[in-house]
Amino acid sequence: MSSTPTVVDDGSGLASFRRNIWWGLAGTVACVLGFAVGDWLLDPDVPAGLRALTGLSTAATIVACGVLLARRVRDQAPSVGWLVTAGGAATVAAAVPLALGEFGIWPIAPAATISVLVMFLPSRRAWPVLGVTLVLLPAVGLLTALGMDEPHLGHAAWMPALMVVAFGPAMLGMLRGWQVAAHLDDARRLAGQLAVADERLRFSADLHDIQGHHLQVIALKSELAARLAEADPARAAATMREVQQLAGDALRETRALVQGYRRTTLDAEIANASKVLAAAGVEVLADVDGDLAVALPQGPRSLLGLVVREATTNLLRHSRATRAAIVLVPDGAGARLVIDNDGVRPSEVDSRPSVLGGGSAVLGGGSAGGGDGTGLVSLAERLDAVGGHLSWTAEGDRFVVTATVTG
Repeated sequence: MSSTPTVVDDGSGLASFRRNIWWGLAGTVACVLGFAVGDWLLDPDVPAGLRALTGLSTAATIVACGVLLARRVRDQAPSVGWLVTAGGAATVAAAVPLALGEFGIWPIAPAATISVLVMFLPSRRAWPVLGVTLVLLPAVGLLTALGMDEPHLGHAAWMPALMVVAFGPAMLGMLRGWQVAAHLDDARRLAGQLAVADERLRFSADLHDIQGHHLQVIALKSELAARLAEADPARAAATMREVQQLAGDALRETRALVQGYRRTTLDAEIANASKVLAAAGVEVLADVDGDLAVALPQGPRSLLGLVVREATTNLLRHSRATRAAIVLVPDGAGARLVIDNDGVRPSEVDSRPSVLGGGSAVLGGGSAGGGDGTGLVSLAERLDAVGGHLSWTAEGDRFVVTATVTG
């Protein structure tokens, strides 16, 4: 039996659709059996006992099929009791008219019941069972007609085949429609969960950028203040005031991030990176197209700002750079950002190339970000998702991060 996702009535309309499917299937069985057998049950020429027996068995067939259909659309296993009831009632509802030579109505109950029962089978088995039924029921009708010397043998053969063709594909088709709708709703909920997970990852990445960047600078300035405490107390005090200001900035940005107001701006990140690197004793050359930094759309501009922040944090944390360059120039319909420094430690250089995230890289120690490369790798994935590209290479003592975006 093919599985159907559990349906939760969450306003998607799927529970209502399931009810409509059940009403459509059960109503079809009830209407066809009721109207087809009803006229014959009112025929005074038919013995009353046989009419009563056929009427009761037909009603039992309708009820049993309705219960089984309800269990099927709820993806529940069939009840043995209802299976026996449906099979026995359909057999009686078919046998009595067939014994009286009513070749037009006898195959309706068994064709409908078998079509309901095969819905509990996998598709690869349901259709072969219907194929066997398509042969078996006409054969029963034809052999019975021959035994009764029925002159219209064609009617005895094609009527059972017509009932199987009418009920079987309709039942399986409506079931398949229900299953597709249920799976699509399941996929919709999964997509929502993935969107939440992606947003959580984005939030954690931004929080890492904020805290990692500021804490690294705070650590450096605190170390500097400790060294100056005895030799130059005034300068040490000034440095600690800068540490206090940086801590305040980190706190404000963290609060803004939590409130959803923070936006990374490329020009501010470049200016901040230049100032921080200069304070750390790194000579910085900034060649930035100011108009381009402002003209870029918010999304690409924000991502490039994050690249500047991550590269700056990695430079402060992992390198011994004395010179660095930040270059922003047009690149086709977008922009190219290059951040270059001379601080790769020779013992950490791995000359083997690798392809990670949005670009290929020859990694120098932990310089790819965050100690294990997750910072730049995460940004590479985010850039790649919007048609950008991020790569980083280490050669000699130089480490170069290159990011491109489209406008």
